[in-house]
Amino acid sequence: MTTKNVWIGRLAIPVMIAMLLFVGSSSVKASNNDQPSAASAEVKIDNFSFAPQTLTVAVGTTVTWTNRDDIPHTAVSTEGVFKSKVMDTDEKFSYTFTKAGTYPYYCTIHPKMTGQVVVQ
Repeated sequence: MTTKNVWIGRLAIPVMIAMLLFVGSSSVKASNNDQPSAASAEVKIDNFSFAPQTLTVAVGTTVTWTNRDDIPHTAVSTEGVFKSKVMDTDEKFSYTFTKAGTYPYYCTIHPKMTGQVVVQ
């Protein structure tokens, strides 16, 4: 074997190891990106109503209420599970539902405004 061939042979092993590490690291990143993200859903408050009036979500979902009306509103659970502050236009309130069930709510300023979140 010539000196040139021995040198190339010695260089080939570290190069192959580096390539295997590089290929392995990109496959690990790909599997990390496959992780599901936290679920979310939105309720819009507009024209004195919650839309949708009934929202069905999975356990672990974060629901965000956004006031699109030009007057203040709240989103308050009738069972004391969650309670927003008074939201002015474009303000938001979020709550993460960790247990299955039906969660009725209303606006404390306008009690005829009602809605419910069904968590399955």
